[in-house]
Amino acid sequence: MTIYFAVLVGMFMAALDMQIVATALPTIAADLGKLELFGWVGAAYLLATASVTPFYGKLGDLFGRKPVFITAITIFTLGSLACGMAWSMESLIAARVLQGLGGGGLMTSAFGILADLFEPRERAKYQGYAAAVFTLSSLIGPVAGGLISQTAGWEYIFLINLPIGVGVILALALVMPRFETGRQPTIDVPGGLLLALAVTTTVFWAEEALGSGYGGIVPYILPVIALVAIVGFILVERRAEEPIVPLRLFSTRTITLALSISVISGVATLGMLNYFALFLQTVTGLEPAMAGLLFVPSAIGSLVASIGSGYLVARTGRYKMFPVAAMAIGVVVLMAFTQVQSTTPLWMICVMMFFFSFSIGLQMQTLMVAVQAAAPHRDVGAATGTITLARMIGASLGLAANGGLLTAALTRVGNGLSEATASVMPGTMNDMTPAAIAILPAQAAGEVVTGFTLAFADLFHFGALLFAVGFVAALFLPNVKLGSKEAGEDSAQLQPAAE
Repeated sequence: MTIYFAVLVGMFMAALDMQIVATALPTIAADLGKLELFGWVGAAYLLATASVTPFYGKLGDLFGRKPVFITAITIFTLGSLACGMAWSMESLIAARVLQGLGGGGLMTSAFGILADLFEPRERAKYQGYAAAVFTLSSLIGPVAGGLISQTAGWEYIFLINLPIGVGVILALALVMPRFETGRQPTIDVPGGLLLALAVTTTVFWAEEALGSGYGGIVPYILPVIALVAIVGFILVERRAEEPIVPLRLFSTRTITLALSISVISGVATLGMLNYFALFLQTVTGLEPAMAGLLFVPSAIGSLVASIGSGYLVARTGRYKMFPVAAMAIGVVVLMAFTQVQSTTPLWMICVMMFFFSFSIGLQMQTLMVAVQAAAPHRDVGAATGTITLARMIGASLGLAANGGLLTAALTRVGNGLSEATASVMPGTMNDMTPAAIAILPAQAAGEVVTGFTLAFADLFHFGALLFAVGFVAALFLPNVKLGSKEAGEDSAQLQPAAE
């Protein structure tokens, strides 16, 4: 349990760091300048994390989880120190890359350690508790980021990681045994580099190229580079002695379906959450603080579903029902969101927010358990890294797809506005903010809000369609019962290393 709680703290650090920076960014930009680089503080961390996630899973399989996790948290802690000492926006972005190189290993290695600590059925329960870490970070992060940056200074949102990181390193170094894998460590560098290239170009295309609306040929070149890298990666992996992502994993129906559902779910859920705040403020007219409070039911829904499904999987050994139910609930909730208007009662919106994240909590950690149980023990780390990467790619693609859909829908709606409303607007529909809507004449404001309602309906219909596809895929998951050993576990078990 000491190892378990130390790993949870490491996961919390990485999860919190994605949330805590957002509210501190305006303060950071005011201090360091270079507002045009504002977005890269978050994008640099995401790109670095995406590029190394597959490496950490495989390295854990080859060298053991202990040295790999300690290495990851050491890099993350050093990156936090570098962020706190940044003297310019460029140096902060470079430090965020270093921090991301460590953060990419914390999540993957942490779930790999949980796979080693607990048998499959018990693992579901403890991974359900681990999922609560993400909920806690989403609740604490934005508040802590604003509070720390206003009182102690923005540097301390990074420097606070130092004592925590050192404590986790000492705890694991003293308590966690090191296990020999019995395998010759051979690192598939070409395959890893090709996969990193494919992932980073895909994430960059989704996060920056499409989101920023770059012109020219950039949006067309990046997908081509990603496709060429993927083809090269497959060719290399077929011949590699110890592939970063063993292609044999995809011969297992459970793993292939779980990865597909994870990408679909990432697009439909994680890619959608970022737009709920804008939706609530424009369509319902809520103040930012009140809109933020509506995310509390969302966090509670995720927490209840994660812990509850983990407990039930531990009791019954069955997990298929949870991703199936999650996809079905997602369809119903997003279709309900298409009916939300400015007159919709707040309690009804709270219920919808609760069940939207409830659907996320039902499937995220149960699919992780399914993949880890279906993979041979020698490939658990690689499988864990792959499903983590699938979610990250899904979220990135979701942000880009939803952004593009919303922009196109607002443009279409804007072309249909009355001349009276268009004449008093400070710009196009895509330029309208909640503050700009508030100062419009009542009739014009009502027409603009109606336009936003119609535009967001496109997003919700798109998300509901994705959930429907995920529902069909989940139905084809094998209805297996988890036992005390992984389904594909090697006959050779890990043995503690000789001191």
